[in-house]
Amino acid sequence: MFRFSTAPIDSSALRAALEDPACGGHACFEGWVRDHNEGRRVVRLEYEAFEPLAIKEGERIVAEAIARFGVERAVCEHRIGALAIGETAVWVGVSARHRHEAFQACRYIIDEVKHRVPIWKKEHYENGDSGWVNCERCAGHAHGHEHEHEHADAPAPAAASAPDYSRQVALKEVGAAGQAKLRHASVLVVGCGGLGVPAMTYLAAAGVGRLGLADADRLEASNLHRQPMYALTDVGQLKVELAARRLRALNPEVEVSVHPIRLDALSAPELIAHYDLVIDCTDSIASKLALNDVCVRLEKPIVFASVYQYEGQLQVVRPGRSACLRCVWPETARDGLVGNCVEAGVLGPVPGTLGTLQALEALKLLLDLPGQLGDELVMVDLLTLSVTRVRARRASDCPGHGRVPGASPARAHAADLEMDSLEAALAAGYEVIDIRESAEVAEQPTPCSRVRCVPMGELLYGGAEPPARRCLLVCATGVRSRVAAEELRARGVAEAYSLRGGLRSLMGKTSAITA
Repeated sequence: MFRFSTAPIDSSALRAALEDPACGGHACFEGWVRDHNEGRRVVRLEYEAFEPLAIKEGERIVAEAIARFGVERAVCEHRIGALAIGETAVWVGVSARHRHEAFQACRYIIDEVKHRVPIWKKEHYENGDSGWVNCERCAGHAHGHEHEHEHADAPAPAAASAPDYSRQVALKEVGAAGQAKLRHASVLVVGCGGLGVPAMTYLAAAGVGRLGLADADRLEASNLHRQPMYALTDVGQLKVELAARRLRALNPEVEVSVHPIRLDALSAPELIAHYDLVIDCTDSIASKLALNDVCVRLEKPIVFASVYQYEGQLQVVRPGRSACLRCVWPETARDGLVGNCVEAGVLGPVPGTLGTLQALEALKLLLDLPGQLGDELVMVDLLTLSVTRVRARRASDCPGHGRVPGASPARAHAADLEMDSLEAALAAGYEVIDIRESAEVAEQPTPCSRVRCVPMGELLYGGAEPPARRCLLVCATGVRSRVAAEELRARGVAEAYSLRGGLRSLMGKTSAITA
């Protein structure tokens, strides 16, 4: 069912071997060697494979396709050795009772072969060669040609069609010119999980010309409730490869580049430099800050989002024009200070909603649409469907603006205040306000009965009684309270402070509080 050949592929003979009077549909894929790659002229191509392992994996793929889609027969033949321009590099054929199953099985086989079979390639250019590289996209070096044959009594298949952007082009703010902007745009999505899945799906569907996907993780079964792009049968595979396959099927016009790495301060600059915009879909504070620093330095806009249980935050950083992540969080927080999905739990639609908002903000930037986020942090409570906007001012001494992070000692944020207990704050004349949501307070009560409990949204934008001139805001970890204190200061409450480290900082001093 799967084999290699050093001689030219005889497609007629392969097709004849698949003929079956019980089958009403036949689909095949032919990959041809093309004369260019990434702007360089190709003169010939070579393929090599570790045949014992490759044949075993190839046979497994074909057997999977037959079992999964219920087809009658399937075969795949791949060339190895030297190939000339125009020669057939790979051939896949499937016979089935109906065309739909034949199409599905054929696509499954070629996609899986490209990703799983150990094949290497070397492209020979007019001025050198590519060297041997793993052939993750072996048929990508060929011009894919798919065609089908069905018996006369079977209904004709639907004609293939190009992506249809008519609904968004109909918007006067988009139009043909806007669609052309998207076609020439490039976006790097860092993280292919709960935030990344909706973000990259909507960008691909919108027709963004080039998408980069960066993620080193493999799919786990626990991911699926919030990452519905993938399937249970995909568990164990690299998310970037799974996502790339789905996006190419969704929109073949989009060029999808796969980067199966975990970006950090060293690896991010070279990659980010090749994209117009970055979308951060990670769940690591360290990763977010590293991306923030690189984007500020390279003057690349970046769209951030984070999720905690039923809440999410959204921020757009446009270097030179808006506050960056370090303006809001001047001190590098430790990973684990704020619970991630594993520790805190999450409902699937929560990251789905925030990831969709990230895609929306990215499209607004690329199309220069009105309503773009500026110096503000948007906080969304998905339980109450409330949205809070908090101003985020650019800090003049932020290390992300002009200085290398870490070159100077971390400074204490002006709005932070360290206290041994809430009773000590009250004794010092501060009004103490717990701005956590009611459900949080019910689960972990405030360790002082004289503290006023007012959720952040109500304190800033609801009808709650205004805070005293001298007040101390507290939350679980000190992040939300700092943002709220900054907002109150902007409104004239000069002595609004945030409990540094939040209620968690009081663990061991008063009652145990968990974020």
